Amino acid sequence: MTITLRHETPQDIATIESVTASAFLNAEHTDHNEHLIVNALRDAGALTLSLVALDDQHLGAPHIVGHASISPVTISGGESGWYGLAPVSVLPDFQGKGIGSALVKQILVELKSIGAAGCVVLGDPAFYSRFGFVADDSLVLPGVPAEYFQTLSFKGQVPVGTVEFHAAFSVTS
Repeated sequence: MTITLRHETPQDIATIESVTASAFLNAEHTDHNEHLIVNALRDAGALTLSLVALDDQHLGAPHIVGHASISPVTISGGESGWYGLAPVSVLPDFQGKGIGSALVKQILVELKSIGAAGCVVLGDPAFYSRFGFVADDSLVLPGVPAEYFQTLSFKGQVPVGTVEFHAAFSVTS
């Protein structure tokens, strides 16, 4: 299996939606609206980074098997330059093969290159800690267990405050 990462193109949108819906179909702790969130972020012009993973050998031609996105977050203390990593999606048959890790590593490299101050993620600490994310009580996402809300600062200390993801994360259907 050879995986290639690249930025999404307009032709990828329907496939990204399908991959994201499939990736979260049987996931716990979800409203199963991740595919709607990606579309709403894109429609709002808030999809800062959107990467796809292609399996160059799947079905005889390159085929999207994963996706990751970054969007800006708001911090109550007024700090700027912070982003949220979400969602990260990999087709179920391709999970556990390093595709999600490759997407996260690359998207964080690109996020740093645009001058971001840091990134937050809501997810499995065992997975995201591999990339430097840590639970830090300086930043809070109300209503979620603190250990699942993690931060990664690229520039100095983690700010203090409450984090709010883009309104697109409230989309329901």
